[in-house]
Amino acid sequence: MLVKGSTAIAGLSIGYAEAGPADGPVVILLHGWPYDIHSFADVAPALAAAGHRVIIPHLRGYGSTRLLSPTASRSGQPVAVAADIVALMDALQIRSAALAGYDWGARTANIIAALWPERCKAMVSVSGYLIGSQQAGRKPLPPAAELQWWYQFYFATERGRDGYDKNRRDFAKLIWQTASPRWAFDDATFARSAAALDNPDHVDIVVHNYRWRLGLAAGETKYDALEAKLATFPEITVPTITMEGDANGAPHPAPEAYANKFTGRYEHRLITGGIGHNLPQEAPQAFAQAVIDVMAGA
Repeated sequence: MLVKGSTAIAGLSIGYAEAGPADGPVVILLHGWPYDIHSFADVAPALAAAGHRVIIPHLRGYGSTRLLSPTASRSGQPVAVAADIVALMDALQIRSAALAGYDWGARTANIIAALWPERCKAMVSVSGYLIGSQQAGRKPLPPAAELQWWYQFYFATERGRDGYDKNRRDFAKLIWQTASPRWAFDDATFARSAAALDNPDHVDIVVHNYRWRLGLAAGETKYDALEAKLATFPEITVPTITMEGDANGAPHPAPEAYANKFTGRYEHRLITGGIGHNLPQEAPQAFAQAVIDVMAGA
């Protein structure tokens, strides 16, 4: 059974769901955009049944997570999102946990594993190594690759920002459909997650995230040293399983492009059967098993 909670940390109130025994080994599940914690609705019970304490936070800008000050930066800088999760672990007195996620969640797990490896016992990362930098983001890609990132260019304009704000649900449904072309989700499943996009900070944070990646928006100076380290594309040493669905319609690197970034115990799993971008919701048993397996050897 999922139990909802929240905790305040450094100007942010993070909402989360929790399942499993309080004294079990901890797994933190991290969702992506434009999704929410319900991506793990079937993963969490499986992990709880296996004896794990499962925590599923809403990332900043989603669901019940709130920035507490009206003047605080609505930053979507990836390292800021990662720092939120480390602060949540501190608040819950969790020294080390397995981190598992996809999309923004996988990137967040990657950053924590690279910058704070002592906090990451093991990791499951959909689409592999997703650490980036503004310098890398400024480099043009081949036209076919740029086409996949159409929404990033849309968000670079004020017209795009306004359009996303006015059409959050239609926009999210389009992303769900193109990122997972063979996932036959129903209206109730979509509506359950789409409610998280009503967060008052959501649009500002999402737009900043994508503008920051292109170097069109500044990050917070307090993260400059961490960004400098991430810009070297550090290796990840913690035990890791990377995963990919065979029908992922979202931009994603090929497994052979990132395998050498994982220098600890490592395995890649291709999940077949028309599985798209939201792998934990589309293939929950495979995702939960990967978490159990990577933790067993950590």
